[in-house]
Amino acid sequence: MSKQTYRVCYCFRRMFKLEVAEAPAEIKDLFNRYSDNGTMTVDQLQRFLIEVQGEDKATREEAEAIMESLKDFKHPNFFHRKGLNLEAFFRYLFGDINAPLDPSRRVHHDMTAPLSHYFIYTGHNSYLTGNQLNSDCSDVPIINALRRGVRVIELDMWPNSRKDDVDILHGRTLTTPVELIKCLRSIKEHAFVASEYPVVLTLEDHITPDLQAKVAKMVTQTFGDMLFSPGSESLPEFPSPEYWKRKIIISTKPPKKYVESKSTNEKDNGAQKVKDSSEEEACVFCCPSKKKKFSSVEEAWGKEVPDLKDKLDSFDKNEPEDEEHQDEEDFDDWDQKSQQNAAPEYKHLIGIHAGKLKAKECLRVDPDKVGRFSWSELVLEKAVITHGRDIIRLTQKNLLRIFPKGMRIDSSNYNPFIGWMYGAQMVALNMQTHGRSLWLMHGMFRANGGCGYVKKPDLLLKAGPHGEVFDPKQSLPVKTTLKVKVYMGEGWRKDFQHTHFDFYSPPDFYARVGIAGVPADSVMKRTKAIEDDWTPTWNEEFKFPLRAPELALLRIEVHEYDLSEKDDFGGQTCLPVPELRTGIRAVPLHNQEGDKYNSVKLLMRFEFVSD
Repeated sequence: MSKQTYRVCYCFRRMFKLEVAEAPAEIKDLFNRYSDNGTMTVDQLQRFLIEVQGEDKATREEAEAIMESLKDFKHPNFFHRKGLNLEAFFRYLFGDINAPLDPSRRVHHDMTAPLSHYFIYTGHNSYLTGNQLNSDCSDVPIINALRRGVRVIELDMWPNSRKDDVDILHGRTLTTPVELIKCLRSIKEHAFVASEYPVVLTLEDHITPDLQAKVAKMVTQTFGDMLFSPGSESLPEFPSPEYWKRKIIISTKPPKKYVESKSTNEKDNGAQKVKDSSEEEACVFCCPSKKKKFSSVEEAWGKEVPDLKDKLDSFDKNEPEDEEHQDEEDFDDWDQKSQQNAAPEYKHLIGIHAGKLKAKECLRVDPDKVGRFSWSELVLEKAVITHGRDIIRLTQKNLLRIFPKGMRIDSSNYNPFIGWMYGAQMVALNMQTHGRSLWLMHGMFRANGGCGYVKKPDLLLKAGPHGEVFDPKQSLPVKTTLKVKVYMGEGWRKDFQHTHFDFYSPPDFYARVGIAGVPADSVMKRTKAIEDDWTPTWNEEFKFPLRAPELALLRIEVHEYDLSEKDDFGGQTCLPVPELRTGIRAVPLHNQEGDKYNSVKLLMRFEFVSD
């Protein structure tokens, strides 16, 4: 047993014993049940995998492979009797091979359904490195997003200062531009590194017809055979991700006639609007009368994800729609008159047509063709109050993109479930702003092998004999209950300096565990804090009744409690409940950016029980 010293002042030191991680009592009991005389044989390990871990098809060969991977921890007398001792068994449970999501499971959803049947990993203002007002634009965030598995990239196209080429930037702001060609080349290089399934480029077009022609040539020459070439007829149904595998698809509105004077005026007016918006936003955070008091949890990690039930119940039905930001693609709909001067070669690039749509028009969409529509989060929040079922019917065939409200100039994000639970496929978040909303996005797209496409559950795709569809706000029966036991955690001492959490003592860790999903399922609970321990053992169990487990994510967070200051960040992860492996699992935690720590893990047990 080693010791760790903390300096309190020049003349005083505190010394703490460092305990070696030890298997909890329940783990010892299980080992005794599936072993003889302190040794677990291959056959006993196979039985453990089947009966405790829920791996019904586990073979003897798989049990042997686990033992082989643990050869450094085998029983000292394994030459006489091959098997695992308690230490080796404990190391297996805490090992990478025992992850909560099957590490060998690749794409396993049906990828041959229409594109509208999938949630798609979607970015917002994909080129920004920071806030929406004055940060740099770059191809680096695009590269990072694609390498993480993002499948929808947004590009805002504006004429450069000389009006002879195209830049990417957040228009009417102080953001510094990046050349379009640089972004296109980076997209080509990295599009299919993380996934072979299609990449959709949503374009906001603020350029003249001659620059549209230049963009068309640039896109065609850069992507070559990767670019999907649409036919002349409107699609009655979207092709599947499998059909579009390794294709890049352009999605925007057919361009209208460009009017230089109008654009200049809009630019001036828009700059004033941004200024006014920033002043209003600053008032909320700076004026003493309007300051919000955050709990230590919020101070440590930012705001908690807004509770959907409270948000939907309290939404003002009389509040006007956010018309200014209802549609970021600032163009008229598919009327031929508005397109008369547009470059034809540019129009022919468009594989997924976008258009305007108000909530009350959901049922008036042309049934003989499909399209993509965009709403701000505020428009959606109001629309679901009176048109929730109609939105689900709309998204069974058409694509719906949700983007952050215009007031989020700090590139903050919203709760993505406001879109997902109504079938919206493209819930767009700012990938450069880390926090709980983006962690939910990471969790959703850990499903299906991390390919960036997750098949929507049947409850969002089916309609009854009289057209009735799922309503996430209605009173739903409990389908199953998820039991989660948090045994212990380890790895912080390896990944952090010993004074990272507290200058004067080892950390006081506690865990938060909960569900993100439909309003009735969403909840967070927490363990007690374990004082002065790098390997905390909580041994606490929680039960989560689930009405829509198909849409649920398991949220796991760890904090370090601090009485005098804000609590420190200790790790997080979100896991798709439908793909959760039952049994005792080693859950790796991630940092604020979503990158996995080298060593930090929790030992947890997952069980689904019927009420």
